Amino acid sequence: MKVSVVTPNYNGEKFLKTFFESLNNDSEFIGEVIIIDNGSSDNSKDYINSNTFDFPVKLIENSQNLGFAPAVNQGISHAKHEYIFSLNNDTEVKEGSIKHMVDLISSSEDIFSVQAKMLQFNNKDLIDDAGDEYNLLAWTKKTGENHNSNEFNQVKEIFSSCAGAALYKKSLLEELGMFDDNFFAYMEDVDLAIRARINGYRNLLCPQAVVYHIGSATSGSRYNEFKVKLAARNNVWVVYKNIPIPLKIINFIFLFLGFLIKYLFFVKKGFGSIYLAGIKEGLSSRDKVTKTQFKSKNIKNYLKIEYRLIINMFKFLKG
Repeated sequence: MKVSVVTPNYNGEKFLKTFFESLNNDSEFIGEVIIIDNGSSDNSKDYINSNTFDFPVKLIENSQNLGFAPAVNQGISHAKHEYIFSLNNDTEVKEGSIKHMVDLISSSEDIFSVQAKMLQFNNKDLIDDAGDEYNLLAWTKKTGENHNSNEFNQVKEIFSSCAGAALYKKSLLEELGMFDDNFFAYMEDVDLAIRARINGYRNLLCPQAVVYHIGSATSGSRYNEFKVKLAARNNVWVVYKNIPIPLKIINFIFLFLGFLIKYLFFVKKGFGSIYLAGIKEGLSSRDKVTKTQFKSKNIKNYLKIEYRLIINMFKFLKG
């Protein structure tokens, strides 16, 4: 079973050699690589067009930067295979990883996504991301960040796969509505994961699949005005879209505290006004996103999500 690798690119020429060479090692499992170029001004497109690879490469050229979510959706719409490997361009895939991910995701019909164990490119013994966890305070946390890789050697359920190195089923992506184009970037994978969980699907970590990740290659840093504002706005949208009114009421005090503490955190970082602007934009433009339709048959799944949010909050508070 082969996969369609879907990768957005924005001025990522310096990463492409390592990216493609690592994929060449797993070429027998790759049906195609789809690169969506978001208006790059470097020589990314020339590099792709002038090189030969061990698999078909399709280059989709956008005249401007449409963002991560719309670009991935473009790639998915062109993909020929059922399994979609959403992969950042600033990565190196360890040989054999794709097969491990396909074997796991194909083992059960209720598995929506499988995430590779992402390790830090410059310190390959340390975790970059072993699954994203979302909690009652509306905070997202990378599981295992800066922990030793050996601490995560078992398949485990995670709240959300990080779309920087995750395998999805195309049929389920289409069923659930794909990534939300409105998000542009950040939180779009958590939003998608919640929709999957509402419908009874699971997300799993595949520790046998390893991807080395540079991180913040496009945005430039962990915290900056662009990222802080966008993530704040999108987090408001995640809550608005996916949490039904009764749970919003029950969780209100925790949500309020979560956004307040984040605001105070970013005040100290010098981004307080930027974060607040993102929150205001999220509230004022919430009708821009389509709410996930509530269905009574999914009540059990909503309760499972609520339980997970509570557990994740206590895990976070314990450190």
